[in-house]
Amino acid sequence: MNKWNIPVLLAVALAVTLFAGCVERRLTINTKPEDALVVLNDEEIGQSPVTVPFNWYGDYNVRISKDGYQTLKTHRLLQGPWYDKFPWDFFAQIVNPKRIIDSYEWTFELSPKQPPDREQLIKNAQDLKEKL
Repeated sequence: MNKWNIPVLLAVALAVTLFAGCVERRLTINTKPEDALVVLNDEEIGQSPVTVPFNWYGDYNVRISKDGYQTLKTHRLLQGPWYDKFPWDFFAQIVNPKRIIDSYEWTFELSPKQPPDREQLIKNAQDLKEKL
């Protein structure tokens, strides 16, 4: 092996490391109405609209609540872009010198709370009484 190969390889490795790009991942959650409490995968992330960084793609559990509205419990799939899959991820995150911003936006609409129907409550109570 040539004595110049090792320093050249080290210089190339150092340059790739120093000038490597990165991928910044952001998820924004909007709600109608705004100012609803957003919980993502059992972690409270704030009042809507809220933007958070994330590290992985996949299925996310979402819970949104606000006084006077029915609590929404659902899940959403956050699917990664083509350049996040092997072998393209190496080029996008290491070789590419530019910063990639990968942002997603979800919007959820909350339904107003409906007071229970009086007749239905009485019927449910009578049915329960009969079962006991």
